[in-house]
Amino acid sequence: MGEPVPVDVVAFDPVLEAGTKSTLSGCPEVCLTAAGTQPRVVVMTVDQVGRPELDVLRTVRDTPGRPEVVLVAGELAPEGALHAIAAGARGLLRRREADAVRLPRAVLAASRGDCTLPPDLLDRLLKRSAAGGPAEDGSPDPWGAAGLSDRERSVLRLVADGHETNEIAKQLCYSPRTVTTVVHDITQRFRLRNRAHAVAYALRVGLL
Repeated sequence: MGEPVPVDVVAFDPVLEAGTKSTLSGCPEVCLTAAGTQPRVVVMTVDQVGRPELDVLRTVRDTPGRPEVVLVAGELAPEGALHAIAAGARGLLRRREADAVRLPRAVLAASRGDCTLPPDLLDRLLKRSAAGGPAEDGSPDPWGAAGLSDRERSVLRLVADGHETNEIAKQLCYSPRTVTTVVHDITQRFRLRNRAHAVAYALRVGLL
């Protein structure tokens, strides 16, 4: 067994913070960080996924060391999940699922760069993507929820279809440099490695 994964906990409610730390304390593969120590993973515990929570999530991701974030929410609907992933969350759990087995498992997965979602939530995202229908609550489509512009949507769809940069530029009447810039912006914003990773991400969270 290697060194334990250093983990910090962020919560708006001190009771939730204490409960989360208690759940993690029983896992020998993780360790709670001391003051001034950089965590590899931050567990963020919230009641809901709204603008204030997403702002905090982005702030955590921008701290030195850029820790991965596992978001534990009281309520977690598909739209909230998309917003959270777009903001940088690596793992998602509902609070009732964040027990002494699942929470450490999500933390360890995040430390390896893997993304985890509740199975039923992933199924709902994939079914909606396959159906091509609107969001359940009538909110904008998942592309818009993830903060992608119409131009970015068009480019990424053609990338997913296997088109090369010059082909995409010709179809959309852009310059090849513009297409390259758009793809670069998408990969940087969502912390993706390359074009293939961008398509895989879009498929995984129901954007394609």
